[in-house]
Amino acid sequence: MSSEFKLAERLLGDVTINHDGKRKPVKESERKKGVYPYYGASGIVDYVDGYIFEGEYLLIAEDGENLRTRQTPIAFMADGKFWVNNHAHIVTGNGEVTTKYLSYFLRNVDIQPYITGAVMPKLTQGNLKKIPVRFPSLNHQNAIVGTLGSLDDKIALNRQINQTLEAMAQAIFKSWFVDFDPVKAKIAAIEAGQDPLRAAMSAISGKNDAELDTMPSLQYDELAATAALFPAELVESELGDVPKGWEVKPIGELVNCLGGSTPDTKNLDFWEPKEYAWTTPKDLSGATSPVLLSTGRKLSKKGLDKIGSGLLPVGTLLMSSRAPIGYLAISQIPVAINQGYIAIPPSDNLSPFFLYFWCQENLDLIKSNANGSTFLEISKKAFNPLLALKPSGDVHQVFFDKVSRIFSQIVTLENQVANLTELRDTLLPKLLSGELSVAELEEVV
Repeated sequence: MSSEFKLAERLLGDVTINHDGKRKPVKESERKKGVYPYYGASGIVDYVDGYIFEGEYLLIAEDGENLRTRQTPIAFMADGKFWVNNHAHIVTGNGEVTTKYLSYFLRNVDIQPYITGAVMPKLTQGNLKKIPVRFPSLNHQNAIVGTLGSLDDKIALNRQINQTLEAMAQAIFKSWFVDFDPVKAKIAAIEAGQDPLRAAMSAISGKNDAELDTMPSLQYDELAATAALFPAELVESELGDVPKGWEVKPIGELVNCLGGSTPDTKNLDFWEPKEYAWTTPKDLSGATSPVLLSTGRKLSKKGLDKIGSGLLPVGTLLMSSRAPIGYLAISQIPVAINQGYIAIPPSDNLSPFFLYFWCQENLDLIKSNANGSTFLEISKKAFNPLLALKPSGDVHQVFFDKVSRIFSQIVTLENQVANLTELRDTLLPKLLSGELSVAELEEVV
């Protein structure tokens, strides 16, 4: 970097304005649902009907295990109107240092000497203010933030697209397998003396008759073939009225539910390469995507042999079974699991995509069958009897084809996010130290 790049050093308390006094925690039972983000130590934990901050602020975790593990960023920006509880410090730059520059600086700084608490890690306001901050001139700060911000903007855009894609897949699942829209449309059309096939086509596509008539013939024929697969009758079952010909069975009879374990890692053949991925629900705690691409935990061959479920294939559905119940992902790598999961490998009866959304839709039911004094847990014994609807093979295949294409896009974008994140985190310390200039960074980006 140019000779003009010089780093000053001050304590964080001297270059920030602290707003902790304005924080206000609200018990979950007392919150009123709304549109404003409610922030905690690791990000948004809820949405409420009011706000106490407006503008651009930096939130820094005050307590929690993440202060040590840093599975998610300990410092993150909040912008707009929002609420903050007392588990996150809230600061802004005082003009000498910008707020966004501080957010990048704190991603790269070692805060361990300032953390207290043997059981629950805590970063007090007093210790937060003692953290040394190194910073260049405002022009250099803005250049660094602008360049790194372009990477973060792309990461945020990819995640937003993936949320939209997942919502699209979820909407198909709910329409077909929860609300039975195509079936009910056929029933209503028959009662009204109308064409049931066209009614089902409208229910599936969201198009009216005029729009159906203008569809390209190939798309029209494909839509008609899909609509024809749905029956025109509902019948009584243990789950209520369901499409005729579809089966209701315990989930344990439709798929194979597996659990994992934790091997003894203290003396675990340290000379062997630890090449097998092993996951715990913590890997999904901060997930922004329905897929698991990687895990930082590795096992040796002997360590893998100690886990009863062994190495599970790509496409395995993972659901956290305790503390808390309901983290979900579809693994994109062969992976072993600990005892905090119920895992369902791919099967011919129900695809991982169907199971993912089935678990989402039935999460309250799953939780209601959990038990435990220290924390709630749903065992395989309690999970297996839960009733599930198995659609006809043809309808399930069409759903699989549609949603697998959507998830393929999600995986592609998540891989981009992983690469962009790695690039940003690699360049960040070099940029903050002046080892790499902004001009050089822009060429890399």
